[in-house]
Amino acid sequence: MTNRQERSERTRERLLDATVESLIEIGYARTSMQEVCTRAELSRGAQLHHFPTKAGLMAAAIAHLTRKQTERVLAVGENLPEGPGRMAALIDLMWEGFSGPLAKASIELWVACANDPELRAVMLPVDRTLAHATLELCRKYAGGADPKVVETIGWLTIDLHRGIAVDELLGGDPKRRARLLETWKRMAVAALGA
Repeated sequence: MTNRQERSERTRERLLDATVESLIEIGYARTSMQEVCTRAELSRGAQLHHFPTKAGLMAAAIAHLTRKQTERVLAVGENLPEGPGRMAALIDLMWEGFSGPLAKASIELWVACANDPELRAVMLPVDRTLAHATLELCRKYAGGADPKVVETIGWLTIDLHRGIAVDELLGGDPKRRARLLETWKRMAVAALGA
């Protein structure tokens, strides 16, 4: 990679990190292109070169964060315990990915998609990629379980995590969330063992 390519990649990273930071701190509605440039300490021209539209920048920022989370999950996933506890550990690991910054930034964008067709058009493929990567993890670590059961467990886990992430953002009871996750892990392990 040349120096110019490296600088371009660093500029892109700074813009993406600044976008995620802004989504988390002030939300989608208040995240402007100027806000992102200010946070990234870059010119508007640099931003326009990489991301000519706000929707494209938002989708790229979530894809960027998702990629980082997926790499982390894959690295940790290699050390998941064998046997029935493996799926429970995977669900915990997935929750780490669906909670915190990814959840807040993603929820901001999912809500904004309802009224922004341009954003929805660029976010749907990113969201589908995240869901399919999550399902692939479930398939990888579910052993020889029935593929249809694994897919159902995967989708239920994704949707449960999204709902719990919203509850977390709204200030719901952390003990209740922990109970729900523990109950779901027992149910998922039982379903995969059946």
